[in-house]
Amino acid sequence: MTRITATRGPAATVVHCAVAWILWAAAAAQAASPVLPDFIDTAPAAELVAGATAFGPVREDVPVAPVLRDDETIGWAFVTSDFVPTTGYSGKPIHILTALDKDARIIGVRLVKHSEPIVLVGIPNEKIEAATRSLIGVDLRQQGRGKTSKRKLDIISGATVTVMVIDDSVIRAGLKVAHVLGLGGFEPAAEPGADRDIARMRTDGPGEVRGWAALTGEGGVRSLRLANGEINAAFDALGDERARARPQSGDPAGVFAEIHVALVSQPTIGRSLLGDAEYENLKSWLGAGDDAILLAGGDGYSYKGSGYVRGGIFDRFQLIQGDRSVRFTDKMYRRIGAVAAAGAPPFTEVDIFKIPAGSGFNPAEPFRIELLVQRAVGPIEKLFTTFDLGYQLPPEFLTGPAGPESAPGLTHLWKEIWRLKRVEVAFLLLAIGVLTAAFFFQMELTRNEKVTYWFRIGFLTFTLVFIGWGANAQLSVVNIFAFANALMNDFSWSAFLMDPLIFILWFSVAASLLFWGRGAYCGWLCPFGALQELTNKVGRLFKIPQVRVPWSMHERLWPIKYMIFLGLFGLSLYSLELAERYSEIEPFKTAIILKFARGWPFVLFAAALLAAGLFIERFYCRYLCPLGAALAIPGRVRMFDWLRRYRECGNPCQRCANECFVQAIHPEGHINPNECHQCLHCQVLYQSKTNCPVCIKKDLRLRRLREKGGDEAVEQAAARPDPHRRLAR
Repeated sequence: MTRITATRGPAATVVHCAVAWILWAAAAAQAASPVLPDFIDTAPAAELVAGATAFGPVREDVPVAPVLRDDETIGWAFVTSDFVPTTGYSGKPIHILTALDKDARIIGVRLVKHSEPIVLVGIPNEKIEAATRSLIGVDLRQQGRGKTSKRKLDIISGATVTVMVIDDSVIRAGLKVAHVLGLGGFEPAAEPGADRDIARMRTDGPGEVRGWAALTGEGGVRSLRLANGEINAAFDALGDERARARPQSGDPAGVFAEIHVALVSQPTIGRSLLGDAEYENLKSWLGAGDDAILLAGGDGYSYKGSGYVRGGIFDRFQLIQGDRSVRFTDKMYRRIGAVAAAGAPPFTEVDIFKIPAGSGFNPAEPFRIELLVQRAVGPIEKLFTTFDLGYQLPPEFLTGPAGPESAPGLTHLWKEIWRLKRVEVAFLLLAIGVLTAAFFFQMELTRNEKVTYWFRIGFLTFTLVFIGWGANAQLSVVNIFAFANALMNDFSWSAFLMDPLIFILWFSVAASLLFWGRGAYCGWLCPFGALQELTNKVGRLFKIPQVRVPWSMHERLWPIKYMIFLGLFGLSLYSLELAERYSEIEPFKTAIILKFARGWPFVLFAAALLAAGLFIERFYCRYLCPLGAALAIPGRVRMFDWLRRYRECGNPCQRCANECFVQAIHPEGHINPNECHQCLHCQVLYQSKTNCPVCIKKDLRLRRLREKGGDEAVEQAAARPDPHRRLAR
């Protein structure tokens, strides 16, 4: 975000637009500048490379600086994010200052800046820095294309993705620098990133038609949504009291601006969004080498504005790629009626902008749309700030080294992570398959109470030990916030695919919500939930008294977790980092990810919740868990009711309601799917000939029939519909 100063003058309209453009261009150039100068002075050279005495000046042709020992150059320093994408789990770059010697060996690595609150909350930064320093000594000649690395990553529990992103970005950036400088026998390249210049946008074929959901999901369409609160916070950060005195009105979570961008000169994307006729018109409008983007916006702040009507220039946005920028005029602009893709929402603005061939634009490389937002602070004065919407073609639309088969960056990285975790993935898929079979054949499983009990105890132990403490695959409400934030900004599946077990669990949760509601995850696959239940079982062995919350109080405590979730979700719309901090109400990181190796306040909080669970089984799940609340809301759309009930359940029989360990059964007998954990104990009772009054009566009646009419009479009675049965509602 960049501050643009206010303008004054008698010809305010003309002057402030002109000055804004000049300063905006300067800001864009600064934003596109290398970050090495910003970080090279943050620490002495000796802290990066042992024995170094100083850094030399940053080269003008490539963002590297010599590492000096007195007057001798012993290496070259650079920041990884100047050469390769280094997006971490947080969706923001991880900046690593790195040094290579003349033989292309890594002689220094230092983590200088990162924004990884999702993964690193509670993990000492020293551990991450130590893992980063473990790359010192790596010979990049053994890491080139076509060669296999034998290195073992220094993985940190709870920060697997971050460490792998750091390792991957240091190696790839180092290889680029080695090529650029000709270190270690690498053939010199013309400029950094030259090995990617052969990447090209795929233009073969007519382009298959895809719907809006498919295009947004795969990254063919990228989106930026700005809330009123974000705009107010941005102008507040400028430090101008006049801007603070004129805040954007309306709900802070309300939409201020909504922009979608797509590269419609790519055939598949263009034909899908424009339709056949409009796409043919586009092809005839574009000259040789021209490209085009589509911009679409909803109600609120217009990305076009009205200035172009008078001056012919669109002064509210520009396209930036590397050190190049493209400004659009009315001759490079065409308005269309609507987006043709199936399922596309209605937009108030839909426009196509031509990118001339002479602009130096490469459609295979990332670019961004920079939106200029203004606020009047006086009769003739305005302040400006900017927001970025990043875009990169999905790998399937590229050829060359950036294409689907060898896509760099996150696409390459998540595939490597899945390969490394294939054993864990196989065990998790097997466990989910077993649980799915148990749910589908629940009546057969629950015929024997002991079998059901020990199956549950065994599965919960597997969930706690393998999924939780072993694989650290504990879902969190933070995952939901990160996904929602990505949907509203620059969505990419790659960031979510970097943790395969978490991805598989979320996929299974999405499927199970349609069949069984929240209970499949909360009751069986949540490691902290398993820890609560297992510790309660141990507590019962030691005769710890169990507290049954009165129903009138119990149902009034349920809404607490929904209020917590809604509060955190609203906070995430304002600041994802702030929401992640307050989501520490989840003890998952302390108890599962870090295994209680954390500061005493966090340990005390988690221990207090577990202690409460000794007296009130699954206390946290019942009343406080925002993740459970988040899953319960979409769980209402489940398509089936699997749990069987009798008409007598609740009237007069209260056996199931009294024995339900989370009190999810109402006194009148129906099961609340928002609170049910699918433990299947009620189905055990449903078939029990010793505990269920209906089964006892039925068994007694069948005995009398057998005495009077033999087995044939019993078979006829069993074939008739059960007048007592009903489904859970």
